[in-house]
Order: sequence, then C-alpha cells, then structure tokens
Amino acid sequence: MSKAPFGRRLLQVAGMDELGAYRVLRVADPDAPEPGPGQFAMLATADRWGGGEEERPYLARAFSIARFTDGEAHYLLEDVGPGTRRLCELRAGDGLWVLGPLGKGFTVGGRDLDQRRALLVGGGVGIAPLAILKDTLAREGVSAQALLGFRDGTRAVGAALLHGARVSTDDGSVGSDGLVTDLLAAELDGDAHAIVYACGPAPMLEAVRALCATRDVPAQLALEAGMACGFGACYGCVVPRRGGGYLRVCVDGPVIDAAELERIDAHAGAPA
Repeated sequence: MSKAPFGRRLLQVAGMDELGAYRVLRVADPDAPEPGPGQFAMLATADRWGGGEEERPYLARAFSIARFTDGEAHYLLEDVGPGTRRLCELRAGDGLWVLGPLGKGFTVGGRDLDQRRALLVGGGVGIAPLAILKDTLAREGVSAQALLGFRDGTRAVGAALLHGARVSTDDGSVGSDGLVTDLLAAELDGDAHAIVYACGPAPMLEAVRALCATRDVPAQLALEAGMACGFGACYGCVVPRRGGGYLRVCVDGPVIDAAELERIDAHAGAPA
C-alpha cells in the first residue's frame, strides 16, 4: 500500500482528454508516491466546489487512479452528477485538491500469478484501475487479457485505455452482444486456471464473484461505497464481511479478496 502525503494537496490540471462518453483528467503530481494499482484519490476542484446546483457538491469524490506516468496522474471521469460534472469542466491550469493515493490495491505478486492466467474484468468507468494494473503486470512480465463491458458504443471507446481488450456492449453496437460476465464465463469454461481482477458496478462484481466461487477461481474485486473521508475515520463505507463483521472499503479495500465477501450488495461498485 502506497502511503499518501499527510493532508490534501493543491495541484494543477495538466489537461482533459475526450474518450467517447468519458473524460481523462490529467493532473500534475510530481511529488506523489507511486500509487499501487487499485488505489484511489479524493478529488475536489479548487473553485466552485460546494456551490451551484442545489449548493452541491459538498464532499470530495473518490476516483481510481487510472495511470501514473512521469509524475502525472490520470483519472477516468463520466458526467453523472454535480460532482463529476464540475470535475469534467476542468481545463489545463485549473486547481484541484487531491488526497491520495489511498486504500489497498490489487496484489500482483506471489504464486497465483506464476501458475495462473490473469484476466482483468471491467465495466464502465470501472475499467480505470485495470489500466494501471495492466501496466504493472506488464512490467512484471505478465501478460493479461482484459474483458471490458459497456452500455453502448460511445462508452466502449474507453476500451482504448487497455490495449488488446475484448469488448462487449449491452446494445451489441461494439464487440459481443451481451454482458462482460458472458465473456468471463466463456474464458473460465475453456480454462479455469486463472486469477481474476475485477472492477465495475455492483451487479457485475456480484456476478464475477459468483462465477469465480463456483469454479474455485481466485478473484480480487475493487469495490466502492459512499466515502466521506477516504481514510477510515467516518465508517460510512462499510460492507459486510463473510463470517461476520464489516470491512471499511477505503482502508481494508477498495480491493478485497472475493473469498472475504458473502455477496456484493447494490450500493457497492467502482470508485467514481
């Protein structure tokens, strides 16, 4: 786990790139520790945050770190509400408050990777942490097959973040017609000797968890819950743990071993 510098930092936006229905926010962060794949940051704009539409948003938003290259952090955005809308309006030179990297990311070492294929399964903006994970695995000499699902063709443009990905869309406009878990099931039916890394909406993650459980395939799942702080103080992001008790997504996760979860409820998904 990379440790974030104490307190949030006021950084400068390096640019904003269009990627179909998504945006890639690039932030100059040369003094940040190298983030691990699956870690996240809490983001809030320096200006016009806490005002405007119904005086929202108030709290910083949690976003997975999609890439970190040459001191520049990348975040994948989709305009789905007042917080993401304000972030999507940022342009080069604007100020951004950042707290991170935070949380526990994907584990990429050990015997599992020596003996199993790596399958990266993502849905929607949940593809973000899989991009930095694929980069990390490549540096370790591990090839990984990405399986990505999107609602439609405009969003499927986001697959460009992960070279060589297989794609499915709900409307069949790009790639396979159907769910990304259909692609995963076919992969596991052909050869269940795999390890799965997944991030996406809660129904997708629950389907991934169930598929892997029935085939005895290890899986690491990146979850989300409502976060007010990002570092374990508020207990607003707890999820039930198999056998009793709770896990705080922000510090015990967001990446949690699937074996620790009984099931994934509807309020969990990818940091966004």
